[in-house]
Amino acid sequence: MMRSAIGLLVALALFYAAACAVLYVVQRSLIYFPQPASVRAGVSRMTLPGHDGDVLVTVLPRPGRTALVYFGGNAEDVTASLPELAQAFPDRSLYLLHYRGYGGSAGSPSEAALLDDARALFDTVHSDHPDVVAVGRSLGSGVAIQLAAARPVTRLVLVTPFDSLQELAARQFPLFPVRWLLHDKFDSGLHAPRIKAPTLIIAADQDEIVPRWSTEQLLRHFTPGVATMKVIHRSGHNTISNSPEYAAALAGR
Repeated sequence: MMRSAIGLLVALALFYAAACAVLYVVQRSLIYFPQPASVRAGVSRMTLPGHDGDVLVTVLPRPGRTALVYFGGNAEDVTASLPELAQAFPDRSLYLLHYRGYGGSAGSPSEAALLDDARALFDTVHSDHPDVVAVGRSLGSGVAIQLAAARPVTRLVLVTPFDSLQELAARQFPLFPVRWLLHDKFDSGLHAPRIKAPTLIIAADQDEIVPRWSTEQLLRHFTPGVATMKVIHRSGHNTISNSPEYAAALAGR
C-alpha cells in the first residue's frame, strides 16, 4: 500500500512537472496572437530596423509637428484602428506599430522586443514631432506605460489596461508557479509612478478580459493628479470602441 501511494505521488509530481514545462514552453502563444495587416486604400507604411528584421508601422502623415504613436491589443491588426484614431486626433500624424510577427513585421513578439520597437518608434517620430501622444490598448497599455516612463510623451491614453499581466496570469493558472515561469510580466503598476504626462484610463464597465480591480489597482499606482479614469457604460473589452462615449473620451471631450 505504501509503495502504491509513493508511486502515485511520484506520477503526480512528474505530471505536474511536465505540465509546468509545457506551460513554460508555450506561454507566449497564450499571450500573443499575431494578425496579418489588412489592405486599406490610401494607407502608408514605413519600416523600422530591428535586430531580427524590419518592423512595420502604419502611418497617416499630416502637416504640423504633433503626432501619436499607437500600440494595439494582443490579437489586433492595428490598421483597423486607424479610422477611429484619425477622427479622434484630426491634427496629429499617426504611427501605428505592428508588433514583431504581426502584419508583416519580422521576428517574434516578446515584452523586450515590443519595448525596443516602441522606443525606436518614439525616437524616430519625436525627431520631427516634439509633441507626441502615446495610446495603448489592452496588451498595448503595458507597452505604452513603459514608453511613457522612459520617454517625454505629452499625453498618455490607456484603453482597457491592466495592472500586471503576471498577476492576471497567476490568477488564471492558480495551480502553477506562474511568477517563476512567466517571461513577459508587463508589470505596468511598477512603472506608473514614474509617469509625469497627463494620463487617461478608459475602462469598459463589462470587461470580460481585464477585471475592474486590475484597472483600478493600476490607477492607484500613479502619482495623485496624474491619471484619471473614464468608464464606458454598456461596453466590453472588445466592443468598447463601438460606443460614442469611447470616441468622445479618446478625443478628450
